[in-house]
Amino acid sequence: MRELKISKDIIIRYHIFNELNKSHPFVMNKEEIDNNVYKYITNFVNPESSKTNIISSNRTQFDIDNKINYEAIINLHRINDIRRINKFMENINTKLLNGGKFICCAETKNLRKERILKKFIRPFNYIYYILDFIFKRIFPKLPITKKIYFFLTQGRNRVLSKTEVLGRIYSCGFEIISEKKIGSFYYFITKKIKDPVFDNSPTYGPFIKLKRIGKDNKLIKVYKLRTMHPYSEYIQDYVYKRNNLDKGGKFKDDFRISTIGKIFRKLWIDELPMFINVFKGEMKIVGVRPLSEHYFNLYPETLRTMRTKYKPGLIPPFYVDMPDTLDDIIASELKYLSSYKRSPFKTDLSYFVRALYNIIIKRKRSK
Repeated sequence: MRELKISKDIIIRYHIFNELNKSHPFVMNKEEIDNNVYKYITNFVNPESSKTNIISSNRTQFDIDNKINYEAIINLHRINDIRRINKFMENINTKLLNGGKFICCAETKNLRKERILKKFIRPFNYIYYILDFIFKRIFPKLPITKKIYFFLTQGRNRVLSKTEVLGRIYSCGFEIISEKKIGSFYYFITKKIKDPVFDNSPTYGPFIKLKRIGKDNKLIKVYKLRTMHPYSEYIQDYVYKRNNLDKGGKFKDDFRISTIGKIFRKLWIDELPMFINVFKGEMKIVGVRPLSEHYFNLYPETLRTMRTKYKPGLIPPFYVDMPDTLDDIIASELKYLSSYKRSPFKTDLSYFVRALYNIIIKRKRSK
């Protein structure tokens, strides 16, 4: 799919705009944007407004008059080609009014796979796909290969999961209003809701540290093996609002979990690094699960207060009661904490034995 239907005159005007850095935005007509994209965009913004700026940029820095606060900025170039995506979106954020719209597009990992497998015949399409995935998905994430990748490609044509795209959008101060697949790309209509809050030193490797609420309401960094795509933590509210909760209190149809992550969770491998937190004195063997701020706020105030009086645990009461709903989980944790308050050692020993029986003998697992 062509993003832009650009005539020679439009190309000349575009270059003049960049060179002279004129104070007015580069406005395109309906004929200059793909028809389906134009129809979709006009449901949310007016592309021909003087307060709308349409760009087609793969650069982190771009020429937009800093004296103007725009109501909408539209980037018709896929973000897969931007060297520093977060910095790019941070720049967009500073140039928008509060509540302003930012529209962007991306080729997600699944769309890319679909395109490559259709492009070549078997088995060459799968060979090409595997090599492409290794070089353009794995290389940019690992410290050793990252510099090589960006030196050779300047960050262009990266493989991005939908989770990562959404997570970067939310971490840079936007929320999703609408999303739609048009041609080979996903288009995202977003709204500025706050300043960027992303981590300046994100981790992409298999070993991660997650911010969780511990004893006395203090934030602790819980060690785990990665089971989700990068930037998953920023879209918990997004997934919750669209999918709600499944049995066991986990998100229903959680697309953030990777293929290998599902295997790790089934075998309980992802939890093993949490023994580091136990050795550091931040957690104990048996106790309520350490929660993210989003999950924590779903609980009633009474339970939130009770939870923060004690250290969270590696083996939660979940594996004793195997609750289905959030209300069941709340009841299970209240029962455990009430018992622990009366008799800490006896309660933890009882829950430890019963949980191991369910995990080893009955093969019980959380999703």
